[in-house]
Amino acid sequence: MRAVALLLLALACGLAACGKKNAPQPPGPPDQITFPRTYPAY
Repeated sequence: MRAVALLLLALACGLAACGKKNAPQPPGPPDQITFPRTYPAY
């Protein structure tokens, strides 16, 4: 019984650490951000 509780606790802690809300944003003011750039078409 204790092993099952520890397993569930480990799974819950692992899922709580997965990902963040919203899309990632680069640091800095928006007018200074130069990436992502498009690749040149040859």
